[in-house]
Amino acid sequence: MSFQACIDIGGTFTDCLVSDESGRITLYKAPTTPGQFHKGFIDVLHVAARELGMTAAEFIGRIGIIVHGSTVSTNALVERKVARTAVLVNEGHLDILVLREGPRKGAFEWQLDYPEPYISRNLTMPVRGRIDARGKEIVPFENDDVVAAVRKFRKLGVEAIAVGFLWSVVNPAHELRARDIIHREWPEVAVTLSHEINPMPREYKRIIAAVIDASISPIVSTYIKALEGALTAEGFGGQLLLANCVGGMMPVPDMIKRPIYSVMSGPTLAPMAALALTEEPDVIVGDMGGTTFDVSALRNHQLIVTPDSMIHDDSLGIPKVDVRSVGAGGGSIASVDQGGLLHVGPRSAGAWPGPACYGNGNEDATVTDANVVLGIIDPDFFLGGRIKLDRKLAEAAVQRIADRLGIDLLPAAHAIHTTSNHNMVAAIEEITIREGINPRESYFVCGGGATPCHIADMADILQLKRYMIPRYVAGLSAFGGLISDIRWEQSGVAPTDSKRFDPDAVNAMLDRLQAEGERFLEGAGIPKAQRQYEFSFMGRYEYQSWEISVDFNRDKPISHDDLPKLVEDFHKMHERIYSIRADKDVVEFITWKVRAIGHRPEQNLYREFRFEPQKTAPVQKARRALYLHERGDAVDVPVFDGQTIGAGASFTGPCLIETPTFTAMLKDGHRAQTDEYGNFLVEVA
Repeated sequence: MSFQACIDIGGTFTDCLVSDESGRITLYKAPTTPGQFHKGFIDVLHVAARELGMTAAEFIGRIGIIVHGSTVSTNALVERKVARTAVLVNEGHLDILVLREGPRKGAFEWQLDYPEPYISRNLTMPVRGRIDARGKEIVPFENDDVVAAVRKFRKLGVEAIAVGFLWSVVNPAHELRARDIIHREWPEVAVTLSHEINPMPREYKRIIAAVIDASISPIVSTYIKALEGALTAEGFGGQLLLANCVGGMMPVPDMIKRPIYSVMSGPTLAPMAALALTEEPDVIVGDMGGTTFDVSALRNHQLIVTPDSMIHDDSLGIPKVDVRSVGAGGGSIASVDQGGLLHVGPRSAGAWPGPACYGNGNEDATVTDANVVLGIIDPDFFLGGRIKLDRKLAEAAVQRIADRLGIDLLPAAHAIHTTSNHNMVAAIEEITIREGINPRESYFVCGGGATPCHIADMADILQLKRYMIPRYVAGLSAFGGLISDIRWEQSGVAPTDSKRFDPDAVNAMLDRLQAEGERFLEGAGIPKAQRQYEFSFMGRYEYQSWEISVDFNRDKPISHDDLPKLVEDFHKMHERIYSIRADKDVVEFITWKVRAIGHRPEQNLYREFRFEPQKTAPVQKARRALYLHERGDAVDVPVFDGQTIGAGASFTGPCLIETPTFTAMLKDGHRAQTDEYGNFLVEVA
């Protein structure tokens, strides 16, 4: 029997989801190993092998595909532990990375200094030469400036170089010449060109993307090579695919070529899972792990892609699946400030020492400790009993918070629990309302082992009518990776507008981009029958500052006959996002994008495995005291074993449903029923 696996490295646990040829999927977990992520990667494969009754070599040798969501590049950027990088820009434009896009984020913070640029001024060097907006050379390129800059960079210990010149998206000749000179002078240094990594007209976003890509290139390359070496030593001979930030997978050579697409890639897998799990049009996806709560959404059953992701004070530059994160995980630490106000997060106990109940020396109360005190989590059945939690240590930690607040133990634990819930609700409201999605009318898909402990309260706060607790909720991102497509996307600049529409220029750009996508899928080994292409444009009303993304169909070349539909699609999307439309205004089309998708035959395997129908009422495995705030006390509620439940099983709250990887709490008025794949579908009365 052969296997496929997806490994997702989280802040506390590393998840490994394994599927076999029958479509049966099993989740395994091992502690994350910060600083040596490839060690935790191999550790969780060993855990899976033991559970399957095989040796590690036997199991790993049978794996055909491993897909992996890496956090290495994201951590490097967040911690500013990147390669020493320099950048070449046009003469007279040394402040592109200082001034960014001009406006300050706080409109009324008029005394705020500009934050430090991503690349310091002494590593930003000017080059004489200019291309204008029509692609014409108006100032000759000076080769000697590049030579002098490279020699200076070598003396300063630079490890990577980015090149970003004005209007290189129209005529890249100067950037290409700069790269040739750099490689001639210094063949081994990593070089990123802005027009290749992010072809768009806005200088800052194009150049910051090039700089970030260059700065993480040595780090990502080193990590991938170490991981491939560790897998080879374990006997792995299959294909390794890496998650990207546009909601899919890339082969290793393509990720090494464009490492910026690995940034924040892991959290994008959760909405990919939601795409497969439900056909609902508007979906909220909440993934609560040990350190953070990641929230994303589907609009019209499509991924929402944002061009405005931030790393500290800098834009990431490239579009990515819109995922927002807040410090609200199971390990988030509770504290009381001098004014007596309770805070939960963003500081986290992390994988080590972990919550107080882990017994590793942490004495601060965390969300997990509060859930143990409330009776939601059974300390003897955490991870199916593999990890024993200490209830007394949890109570001692929460009691310190209770003493600071001047309340009893159980209300203090509930205060920690509900404060975390409100932090997560605020993140949900931001991403939904901002994107024209009504959370009350949306379907919620839970992700992360901690979310089922909290979703009932959040559903009441958000006034949700329905939500889903997937069978693989504790490894939702890994599940998304297991069933994800191969994805690639690229954009190109072909400005036109609704008054002077130029279909020839648009078609030439789309044909070129689609041909590039065709070459990518060919290199990834995707058969033609499994290839798909999606199209979108970035548009705006005339004189607007910012564009929005609009999808469109293209089964034949675009003509003037298609213009009314393109314009109307823009009006509708603008109205959905901003609640207004201006039908008489000129619509400008700036950037065109092609997304190449390669469908993997393995992705629908999980639908081949269906659960047997539940023929009798679910049997209680135990009863447990559960604190319910609305009743003001702990209530004895039934506990059900989620592993023994078949399709069609029904549960009415208040109750608890336990599996080795998650515990779900249902409140009064919440009724759950399992579907044929073992997912819990909950309706709120």
